Amino acid sequence: MSLTYKDAGVNINEGNKLVDMIGPVVKGTFRPEVLTDIGSFGAMFSFNSNNYKSPVLVSSADGVGTKLRVAFMMNKHDTIGIDLVAMNVNDIIVQGAEPLFFLDYLATSNLDSATALEVIKGIAEGCKIAGCALIGGETAEMPTFYKDGEYELAGFTVGVVDNDKIIDGASISIGDKIIGLASSGLHSNGYSLARKIFFEKLNKSVNDDIPELGKTVGDILLEPTIIYVKTIKNLMRGFRIKGIAHITGGGFYENIKRVLPSSCTAKLDLDEYKIPPLFKFLKKEGGVEAREMMRTFNCGVGMVLIVDSKEVDDVTHRASAMGNEAFVIGEVVRREDDTVPVIIENAEWD
Repeated sequence: MSLTYKDAGVNINEGNKLVDMIGPVVKGTFRPEVLTDIGSFGAMFSFNSNNYKSPVLVSSADGVGTKLRVAFMMNKHDTIGIDLVAMNVNDIIVQGAEPLFFLDYLATSNLDSATALEVIKGIAEGCKIAGCALIGGETAEMPTFYKDGEYELAGFTVGVVDNDKIIDGASISIGDKIIGLASSGLHSNGYSLARKIFFEKLNKSVNDDIPELGKTVGDILLEPTIIYVKTIKNLMRGFRIKGIAHITGGGFYENIKRVLPSSCTAKLDLDEYKIPPLFKFLKKEGGVEAREMMRTFNCGVGMVLIVDSKEVDDVTHRASAMGNEAFVIGEVVRREDDTVPVIIENAEWD
């Protein structure tokens, strides 16, 4: 008896079926610069450098971490792709780069075209929000490599910014104000700790209600990450944004310092900032110290912007008008201690 690839666990027909299914979904994200259709060996994008004085390409690669585990537990796969796009495009918009195109990588033991389609629909939705084209990717079927019903997901994006418009924090100075843009929840970071609190310490399931938060555990953990691209692009057109930090793994302490000049410290005074109930719940129920919360989770702030004090009110008003709640959370002060680039005061956890 002769063997086939399907006997070894790889279903070529299922892969071809998926390609046919995602065609219309992916084409819905295309920009005029896309030159190739789905199925080409390489995806081509016609970059028009005439639109830029001195174009600089900016790239990013990322995944969604153990948030995937929650998607598996709930058998809900339609929003995890939004998170994937967000983690990438939010990383390059902090440098002022407009995302141009996106590629994805989905690997599984046994390809289920229905599940894969839901994932890719989410990726396409994220690309539409960010304004970039989903121009290619890879779906890998690797029998026995992953558990049944599970998959790995990674994403890659390329954007562009004019050299003289790069946001790198170099112009940040003493007295500048620090603005926070609200997050939608955990976004895609700190999930190993959050899952440990919900599933191990509290012994909850994804379907259990959390009365204090008004949602089930699964709904809390699968809340999609906000994509800030359109808001930040708009702010860049009207204001001088000196520095931006994407608050991901490492929280406030590890991310804000990445954009600060060596002479500056970010002094966050959270006296008037109300930490969202979700993070207070995690701190209390998990017995997590305040500093650990601030270096693990975004604690309600998905992006930090640093602007001149004269523009702070206008920036916060415009960002809020665009649907991203914005609030002042601190200022830049002179760094007195080389080892302390970020200071957090008056965080109200009770």
